[in-house]
Amino acid sequence: MTEKLRIKGITALKIVVSAVLIYFIFTKIELKDVLQTLKKSDPLYLSLAVLFFVLSKAISAFRTNLYFHQIGAPLTQSSNLKLSLLGMFYNLFLPGGIGGDAYKGYAVQKAYQPGTKKVVSSILLDRLSGMLLLFVYACVLAILSKNTFLQNFYGLFIAAIPLSVLVFWFVNRTFFATLMPVFWKSLGFSAMVQLAQLISVLFILKALSVSLDTVEYLFVFLISSIVSVIPLTIGGIGSREVTFLYGAKWLGLDESTSVGVSFAFFLITALISLFGVIYHFKKPKLESVA
Repeated sequence: MTEKLRIKGITALKIVVSAVLIYFIFTKIELKDVLQTLKKSDPLYLSLAVLFFVLSKAISAFRTNLYFHQIGAPLTQSSNLKLSLLGMFYNLFLPGGIGGDAYKGYAVQKAYQPGTKKVVSSILLDRLSGMLLLFVYACVLAILSKNTFLQNFYGLFIAAIPLSVLVFWFVNRTFFATLMPVFWKSLGFSAMVQLAQLISVLFILKALSVSLDTVEYLFVFLISSIVSVIPLTIGGIGSREVTFLYGAKWLGLDESTSVGVSFAFFLITALISLFGVIYHFKKPKLESVA
């Protein structure tokens, strides 16, 4: 009973934080300006944005399966894709229940018994690998940007790329030695995941007829993706938009367009995640590679 109350309390807090952040955003910009930006969007480019978002999630599932296979849980790609889609649905639409990552871990442990520690380690490293590439790509875009604010940290961004990879390698080597054999493969998948999401956002920008400051908008998106991982809100709602808002202020971007990009990306995420409801009612059977 106490555990249920704790979960409900955390969920209520996340909802409050999300609501406060959304309210705060619209005290800084006009809602009608954001809606006007979205209304003018090109459906063809939005469709391409959806396509590349789906591709990014499919590649992400392949990366997760690398780790699962390494710990002795040889799921088929089909089973893992279904499990990943269900996880997306739980993360966004059932925040008061079991989280997406927690459910994946539970399902894998129940089916293959590799050990709770190994399952948790694989899911944690899967997330961290993705965050590392978000950071690396953000540094690359900052280096390519001509923005004066970002240019002030040019040397720092250059040094941060090899240093961050080295630190992540050291953490893997020291604390997760059993997962080291898939270290470079997982980074390769992470690079493809984040590249696909960047292309998705690029198509969102095109859909909104944004042709200037593209590098800066993509940079803010990557930073917002890192911030949204922090479990303070429901599915990153609010935290991503606030990051876009202040990123726009610091980099001299259009604030309404920035928040519009963020909302468009969230709507795409919600649309795809909603398909996971299929496996909520009929849980996917975890099949093994022959």
